[in-house]
Amino acid sequence: MLAGHYATALVAYQKYPKGTLLYFLIASQLQDFLWFIFHYLKLERTTPDDVFDTTVSNMVVNMLYSHDLIPLIAWLIIVFLIGKFIFKENKIGLVGSALVLGHFVLDFFSGHPHHIFGLDSGAVGLGNYATNVYQAIGIEALATAVILWYFFNQERKSGIQRSFKNKASIIGLFVFGIVFMLSIATTSFRELFNIPEFDLGFNTSVPTLIITYVSMIVYLKHFVPKFSTK
Repeated sequence: MLAGHYATALVAYQKYPKGTLLYFLIASQLQDFLWFIFHYLKLERTTPDDVFDTTVSNMVVNMLYSHDLIPLIAWLIIVFLIGKFIFKENKIGLVGSALVLGHFVLDFFSGHPHHIFGLDSGAVGLGNYATNVYQAIGIEALATAVILWYFFNQERKSGIQRSFKNKASIIGLFVFGIVFMLSIATTSFRELFNIPEFDLGFNTSVPTLIITYVSMIVYLKHFVPKFSTK
C-alpha cells in the first residue's frame, strides 16, 4: 500500500501537530523505507531489477526484516522512543508507533505477503498484490478515500479552511498514487509503451520507488500546512 499509509499520517498530524508532519509521514511508511535500506544491504533483494519490467503483481521481495511480525515489535519501540525524546511527549511516540502498526494492518489486506519471521513461518497477510492485485488496489482506494474524507471533515468541524485548489492538490496526489498502481498492476511500462530492452547495469526499481516516496513527502509537506482558520 502506498497512498493509504500517507493518508493515515495526515490524520495523526491533524490530532497532534506538535509531532510534525514529517515525523508522521516517515512513521507511516517506515517499513518501506527500511525495505529500501535492506535491499541495498542485500538482505531484502527486490526483483525485477528493471523498473520498466516491474508490475505490482510481479514484484518479489522477502521483507524479512522490514515487514515481518517479529521485527515489527522492534520498529514499534524505536519509533515510540524517537517520538518521546524528540517531542518530549509519550503520546506523540505512541501515535508514531500506531502509524507503524497501521502500516502492517493495511498491508495485511493490500500489500505483499508478510510472515511471522521468514518464508517458512506462518503468513500474516493476504498477499493480495501477488494473488488479487486489483482487489488489493481497490481496498487501498477505499481506505484512502475514507481516511481523506475523515481528515477533511474534521478540518471543517474545527474551522479550518482550505482553498479548492489546495484541497484538490492534496486529493490529486492520492488519486495519482492509485491510478499509477492501476497502470502497472499487471502490465509493465515496457509492455505498455513497447520500450526496447536495455541494461543499465544496476537495479532501477528501488531507486524509482525511493524517488516516488520522497517526492510524495515533499509534496505533502508543501500543501498540507497551507490552510487558514476562521
